[in-house]
Amino acid sequence: MNRVTWFGHSTVVIQIDGKRLITDPALRRRIWHLRRSEAVSAAGLGELDGILISHTHFDHLDLASLEQLDRSLPVVVPRGAGGLVTRRGFGRVLELATGEKLELGGVSVRATHAEHASGRGPFSPRSSALGYLVSGSATVYFAGDTDLFEGMSELGPLDLALLPIWGWGARLPAGHLDPQRAAEALRLLRPRAAVPIHWGTFRAPFAPRAGSAPAHDFTRAAALVAPEVKIHTLRIGESLELAFDGGG
Repeated sequence: MNRVTWFGHSTVVIQIDGKRLITDPALRRRIWHLRRSEAVSAAGLGELDGILISHTHFDHLDLASLEQLDRSLPVVVPRGAGGLVTRRGFGRVLELATGEKLELGGVSVRATHAEHASGRGPFSPRSSALGYLVSGSATVYFAGDTDLFEGMSELGPLDLALLPIWGWGARLPAGHLDPQRAAEALRLLRPRAAVPIHWGTFRAPFAPRAGSAPAHDFTRAAALVAPEVKIHTLRIGESLELAFDGGG
């Protein structure tokens, strides 16, 4: 059975053909200045087969969350970011650049461009931001953090797109998708279905609570721009089975 389970922010467990990969695990209740209402139990994630890291910003590569996971798991990171993870005791760290791919237990993982600045400060290693296409009997696109970019249409068609639709502050900086631009991404990617991520989980101090407004705005915009795409807004911990006619 193919399915995805959202654990808040950009943390998703993608299950394809029996293999389970987790994206950008951010499990703690507090990551630097960001807060979420509840932490995620690593035990509740289930058995995993690999970890995908999109970029090195602290809310996507949270080393303390990563340390809660099995250090024997392969960790896929943008080229140049591997040292951050190997120093935490992970022995199978695989660096990818845009366009490169590998297999994890028979499931294909291809790194895609992401229009987003990456880094952890002036002394951090240089690396780019990535998205990932995870393919087997179904194809799931995890966008990481990105804005629209040239060549996005070449990634489709897809079974499912996991699209970031907001952030954690009062304003959305460059390199992100707001609900309207995320709907435009649907037109380019041509997925059968989409799940909005990167919204409603973490909040900066004194930032207003966005609640479910970003998800509602995305659903309304998608109905106008890409009405053929089915939008599934998940609660934290909720799963979506990828059961399509003639597909995975």
